[in-house]
Amino acid sequence: MLFPKIFKEESIKFKGVDFNFAHGGIKSRRTIPLLLIHGYPQTHIMWHKVVEKLAEKYYVICPDLIGYGDSSKPRGMPDHKNYSKKSMAEDMINIMDYLMIDEFYIAGHDRGARVAHRMCLDYPERVRKACLMDIAPTYHMFENTDKSFATGYYHWFFLIQPDNLPETLIRENPKYYLTEKLKRWSDKDVDFYEKFDEEAVKEYVRCFDEDSIHATCEDYRAAATIDMEDDENDRKTKLKIPLLVLWGKYGFINKTYDVLNVWKDYALNVNGKALECGHFLPEEKPKEVIEEMIKFFK
Repeated sequence: MLFPKIFKEESIKFKGVDFNFAHGGIKSRRTIPLLLIHGYPQTHIMWHKVVEKLAEKYYVICPDLIGYGDSSKPRGMPDHKNYSKKSMAEDMINIMDYLMIDEFYIAGHDRGARVAHRMCLDYPERVRKACLMDIAPTYHMFENTDKSFATGYYHWFFLIQPDNLPETLIRENPKYYLTEKLKRWSDKDVDFYEKFDEEAVKEYVRCFDEDSIHATCEDYRAAATIDMEDDENDRKTKLKIPLLVLWGKYGFINKTYDVLNVWKDYALNVNGKALECGHFLPEEKPKEVIEEMIKFFK
C-alpha cells in the first residue's frame, strides 16, 4: 500500500461522473486543508512519497482527475468541454464542497497545475495559496510556439490529433508509451526505479487503459481549443493569490522559459525555484518538495 493507513479512498458522483480520491491527515480549525492534483500520465498515487509528512500538518485530499486513475473516463464532447480545465476546476470544487471545505491550499503538478491555475482564476475566494509544479501557463506556451517547444513537447501536438489517431497508436503498447514518458521527462542520470516506485508505476500502467488513453487525449485537445479561449478571456486578469512555482532544473521548462518572470506576467505575488531533478518533482525530490510546500503553506 503506497499511501499511509490514515488515508481513506472513496468515490463520489457528480454530473454522472465518478470521482475517486484519497484523503486523510490533520483536521483542525487552525489548519487549512491541502488539495493535491496530479498530472499526466499519472494518478493521485504520484503524491505517495510526500503525503505522509504533509498529513502531519494538513488535511490532504488527493483526487484522480476525470479520465485518470480510478475516476470515470467518459468520451469527450465534440468541443472537448468535459475535459476543459474550467470543467476540471469545477470537479475539484465539487469534491471540496462534498467534504465541506470552504478554503484550502492547492498544489498541482503538470496537468494538475493547469487545473490549479484555472481554479485560482475561477474560485479566488476558495484558494488561499497555490503551488504550481513544472509548468509555464498554457496560453504562454502556445502563443510562443517554436521548434524547441514543438520538439520538447511534441506530445502536445500528437495527442490533439483527431479521428482517434493518437489513441490507435498508443493502444498498441500503452505500457511502453507511459514508461517512456516517465523516463524521458525525468532526470536521465538517475536510475528509473530510484526515481519511481515499482508499485506506483504498476498503478499508472493499470489505470492507463483504452478509456483513459482517449480521455487523456481529450485533456490535451481541450488545452489547444476551449482552454485557450478561456485563457484568452482572462488574460488581463492577474492572480492575487500567492503562488509558489517549482520546476525541475534538468527539465524542458527550465531550459526554455524564464519561469518566474513568465509567471509574474500572470500573477502579482510569485516566488519559486528550480529543484535538482527532472519533471516529476514529488517523486524525484520528495524531501525538497515537502520542505518547500510546508514553508510556503505555513
